[in-house]
Amino acid sequence: MAIRALLFDLDDTLAVDEAVSHETFAHVAAVASARFEAEPDRFAADAMSIARSLWAEGESRPFCRSIGISAFECLWGGFTGDSPELTALRNWAMAYRVEVFAKSLAVQERNISEDAAVMLSLEFASTRRARQRLLPGARELMTELAPSYKLALLTNGAPDLQREKIASSGLESFFQAIAVSGEHGVGKPKPEIFDCLLTELGVSGNEAVMVGNSLERDIAGARNAGIRSIWIRIPGSEEQAEVTPDHTITNLAEIPAILKELV
Repeated sequence: MAIRALLFDLDDTLAVDEAVSHETFAHVAAVASARFEAEPDRFAADAMSIARSLWAEGESRPFCRSIGISAFECLWGGFTGDSPELTALRNWAMAYRVEVFAKSLAVQERNISEDAAVMLSLEFASTRRARQRLLPGARELMTELAPSYKLALLTNGAPDLQREKIASSGLESFFQAIAVSGEHGVGKPKPEIFDCLLTELGVSGNEAVMVGNSLERDIAGARNAGIRSIWIRIPGSEEQAEVTPDHTITNLAEIPAILKELV
């Protein structure tokens, strides 16, 4: 059956994510070096490691895992909303951010005031937000595909943060349907969230293709939902998962040629 719809992931599929976070850690490390004489490369590496470790031990980790909120996103997301889960995450994240940078300074025996760690946490959040950008060719691809296919966005994450990213991307108008895991209470790779989008688009699974960078969430999720998949391999965001994509690319510009071969 002919392909009628394309489902796209957002982070590290259409918008740069992991690389921007690394750039932001490097920027904050430079600030810590200038202000507190921290060794910048060590500071950046420690901050990333400490952020992951504290996140993994945090009380909100099960919720974050269920809808796809990463350790680095907890350093800049607002997590607005009235649900018990978002309220708990919002409250935890405020202390988490300060602790990450306080401990990163303490590793180098820079025992400074809490105000300094607060300043660095705010610097991270504002810089990460300002540096959001698209992958090369993302807008051009959407422009090329829109006349011929129904386009949808399927992204894991907190409602406010993912909606902010979508708005800043400038791509929102291309999508006929958008699903954010935090708005549905279920995330990829669960088939239910894929089914919601297919229903909204009015297409069946064998008429759709999922494009994403995550083998564990995008590609395995597409398989669970009976949808063909295109894995975009982004250096730095690869992961191990026992699933094989139908197609593998390293550049968004490769997608139109693949679609021409699919029937």
